[in-house]
Amino acid sequence: MLTIGRIAGVCGIVVNAMTATDVMGRSWRLAFMLGLPLGALLVTALGLKNWSSIAFPAAMPTTVIAGLIVGVGATVGSGFTSGHGICGLARFSMRSVVATATFMATGAATVFVVRHII
Repeated sequence: MLTIGRIAGVCGIVVNAMTATDVMGRSWRLAFMLGLPLGALLVTALGLKNWSSIAFPAAMPTTVIAGLIVGVGATVGSGFTSGHGICGLARFSMRSVVATATFMATGAATVFVVRHII
C-alpha cells in the first residue's frame, strides 16, 4: 500500500485477476495468487513449519460447501479478513471495523451453535 497504493484483499485480487482486461493488471494479480501457495511450499521445503498437526475434521463435501459459502459471503461483503481485517483496519476504515466485527461475531456464533446446540 505504501509504495504502489494496492490493498492485499485476496478476494478482490482473485476476482479482478479473472476480469482484468489489461495485461499489467492481470499479471501482478496472478503473480500474487501464485505466491500464496509458493510461500507455504517454501516454508515447508526449508523445514520451518511442520504441517502434520493440521487436521480437517469435516468431510471433503462439507469443506467444499463451506468454502463456497465463504466465497459468496466475501463477494457480498466486498471482501473478507485479509482485506477488511488486515488492510482495512490498518487504514482505520469504519466499514472494515464493522465488517471485521461482523465476521468475528458470526464465527463465534457458528462455533457455539455447532458445538453446543446441534
